Amino acid sequence: MKTRTIFSCQSCGYQSPKWMGKCPDCNKWNSFVEEDYSSAPAGDKERVSLYKDAPVLLKDVRIKEVPRINTGIAELDRVMGGGIVSGSVILIGGDPGIGKSTISLQVSNQLARQGHTVLYVSSEESVSQTTLRAKRLGRPADQGNLFIVNQTDLSLIVEYIKKIKPKVIIIDSIQVIFDPSISSSPGSVSQVRECAGILTQLAKTTDTTVFIIGHVTKEGTIAGPRVLEHIVDTVLYFEGDRFAVYRILRAVKNRFGSTNEIGVFEMSSSGLTEVANPSEIFLSERPKDVSGSVVTSILEGTRPLLVEVQALVSKSSFGYARRRAQGFDFNRLSLLIAVLEKRTGFHLEAEDVFVNIAGGIKIEDPAADLAVAVSIASAFRDALVIPETVILGEIGLAGEIRSISQLPLRLNEAEKLGFKRCILPKNNHKGLKFKNSSLELLPVSTLKEALDISITPGLK
Repeated sequence: MKTRTIFSCQSCGYQSPKWMGKCPDCNKWNSFVEEDYSSAPAGDKERVSLYKDAPVLLKDVRIKEVPRINTGIAELDRVMGGGIVSGSVILIGGDPGIGKSTISLQVSNQLARQGHTVLYVSSEESVSQTTLRAKRLGRPADQGNLFIVNQTDLSLIVEYIKKIKPKVIIIDSIQVIFDPSISSSPGSVSQVRECAGILTQLAKTTDTTVFIIGHVTKEGTIAGPRVLEHIVDTVLYFEGDRFAVYRILRAVKNRFGSTNEIGVFEMSSSGLTEVANPSEIFLSERPKDVSGSVVTSILEGTRPLLVEVQALVSKSSFGYARRRAQGFDFNRLSLLIAVLEKRTGFHLEAEDVFVNIAGGIKIEDPAADLAVAVSIASAFRDALVIPETVILGEIGLAGEIRSISQLPLRLNEAEKLGFKRCILPKNNHKGLKFKNSSLELLPVSTLKEALDISITPGLK
């Protein structure tokens, strides 16, 4: 076996025979690290296919419905598309301390209680530390089919898997695991790529589900090469402030379900608990009689969520006006401010504008455009929005209010939480099949019309 030296980019995995200051693939500076690369022997080039089946016509393929395995955590099952698919590889990322290991241990206990054999590979904690953490979660690890091991050598882990034959494997975390046949250090691009590839091949050939926990960089992306996310079947991200109590689990890639679903959890002394009604939680601390506070309904997959949009407009003390957004797209905010100035006559060029989505949630639904614009106008005028009102609609550059999707789901959620009226696009109202006398519908066609009926200066 011939060994040679290569330089690998620790950001994207690009390889070069010589060191370069800037990676030509991801444009990162000083990201190349020297690694030893062992080429495969010539005899290994003639390999037998891992798949026994020969190519077949698509029309002749018979699809078998494989039942999913429920984890016992409804919010997690929702994000993954209904449960665990046998043979799938699931990557979980998130900031340190946000709950990746906690939910992995909870899944292990739930699956073990159902009779599934689980192997939990705790590479960063000893067996006793993992057991103590399980007890702190209030879940005694007394199942006879839950195995825990502290190991970083992938070859030994593979031997354990062949001996125990578990249904589910949890690797915590992939950055610590190393393959002894590769001379580079654990966490390097070569190690992460090869170890993930071996685990993925093992999952597909043995019909075993593998959960992989991945560290994240300071930019918030999973550490290691991007090929790591391409290899796995599902990528889950934990969002939220580690010092706050609420966590949001979001799927950014899912080969077996939708990528629009989210799961909401609350961090407590007994671990992560499910939040059955996120809308009520997000609005529980909403202030009353305060300008710049508006409620809108967004869709995350098939789930409608009511969230509070907060805006603050103050006189700029500097030579230029600042615009800041938390949980909302900054470019979209700049566009809405420009429409407010051009189409409604608001003078915001000398005003600092701050927008925040309460609860730590990030929204991308265009149906929140009108709510953001109304909250900015309310804060600028220092006037209240009509109480118990939900505001929905997408804003165009001409100041028109465009129609949105799945309006009945949003209206039902608003009605359940006691809202009395809803400002919505006129085009949606024309063909709306929603009969409920308790919710007053106020259709609008322009931004100016929406501001006239939503903001009442006399209330304050």
